[in-house]
Amino acid sequence: MEPGDCRVLLVTSETKVASKRWHRQRLHLVLSAMAHFADELREEGFTVDHRVAPSLPSGLRAHCDEFDVERVLAMEPMSWDGLSMLERAGVDVFPNDQFLCHYRDFASWADGRRSLKMEDFYRWQRRRLDILMEPGAKSGEPTGGQWNFDHDNREPPPKDGRSWPEITQFELDDIDRSIIDGFGHNVWGAEPDGVWPITRAQALTRLNEFIEHGLAPFGPHEDAMMSNEWKLAHSVLASSMNLGLLHPSEIVEAAEVAFRNGDAPINSVEGFIRQIIGWREYVWGLYWLWMPDYRDANALEANRAIPPAFTEPGASQMACVASVIGHVDAHGYAHHIERLMVLGNLALTAGVNPQAMVEWMWASFVDGAEWVMLPNVIGMALFADGGQMSTKPYASGGNYLNKMSDSCKGCRYNPKKRTGDDACPFTTLYWDFLARNEEVLAGNHRMSRQLAAMRRLSDLPDVRSRAEFVLSELDSGEL
Repeated sequence: MEPGDCRVLLVTSETKVASKRWHRQRLHLVLSAMAHFADELREEGFTVDHRVAPSLPSGLRAHCDEFDVERVLAMEPMSWDGLSMLERAGVDVFPNDQFLCHYRDFASWADGRRSLKMEDFYRWQRRRLDILMEPGAKSGEPTGGQWNFDHDNREPPPKDGRSWPEITQFELDDIDRSIIDGFGHNVWGAEPDGVWPITRAQALTRLNEFIEHGLAPFGPHEDAMMSNEWKLAHSVLASSMNLGLLHPSEIVEAAEVAFRNGDAPINSVEGFIRQIIGWREYVWGLYWLWMPDYRDANALEANRAIPPAFTEPGASQMACVASVIGHVDAHGYAHHIERLMVLGNLALTAGVNPQAMVEWMWASFVDGAEWVMLPNVIGMALFADGGQMSTKPYASGGNYLNKMSDSCKGCRYNPKKRTGDDACPFTTLYWDFLARNEEVLAGNHRMSRQLAAMRRLSDLPDVRSRAEFVLSELDSGEL
């Protein structure tokens, strides 16, 4: 499309803005990116109608009535409901091109398979996209002789006091300030401070500085958690991809070039690329494959509300939880292991309702969206789909957190204890979770050892009694 060929419609939906208790930085990111994009289009010569309306359909109708529009074109949105709405409105919808594997191609790959393992999909992606593959290899050999380097990327937090890659904080302009000043009361979290890119130029700056400074150290400690470091060497590029400011192909290409040039080791580059062409696209494909029924899954019949430990920064006495929620409060972000093994782990073992957890994470993270959160929360974190996505629940006691974080040392709770006033809630709830769900999990061969260990606990009645107290304290915000 060229200027003069069309009029561009952008709608800010008042219903969507009011639908959740958004994190300030999440809400600002979307609204500011839209407003800046509208200005950029105008500077290029396009005619832009950026209007505020009660809803997207009403904004579309008002636009069509005002300008006597005969045809509306749009790229597929990233949500099931959004696509359905556009189709009902008679919009001509074109395939979404913000991913390397369209969901129809994913469905073709998945057709006839007994299990949909991410590793299988990832290898298929590597081969068909020719990414990190040996040149001219007839058998499709991966660069480095193996498909992943997980064993090199599971180091605990370093104790050498190293510094981590710094990122640019972008200057807020008049558009940003007007959006921030317009926030209502139904928001939470720290005010925007320029951490998150809102334009294409800013997103490219973030990509370049990650490739130059963050990619090489990324791998070894990508699963580590540190209370005083919110991102370590993570790329923090997901929000830019989800907004369409960056395309996954240019990110992957930049990472592979860095490896080929000797600027980053294979374990870091492969681990990062797997996040982009493997996990991200896998989650996207599963979302479209299983919707709309998938959003209602609750195989473990978990119905606890979101605990105050998640919604009130500083409320929790659990050091790891307080640390992660502090990161979310400050930046609208926590990296993948903090999400899975702290927030998800606690929600899983406490029995938090999966739909409530999806809503909270969708509203609280700058890279949140339904397509991201549904599979990650319902499938990966809370096992609410009964094993469609993950072969076992990702539940753990305090020992894992003690190994992979630096929070336990200064915590009032002991990760090695499951009973007593100073017992780690994660350890107590882990064993109680197994006992509560023993019947459901009994047929899962990957859980047989854990269930057998639970049955051998001589103090299991005391553990379960302690768990009742822990859950009560969690509900009341006193844990």
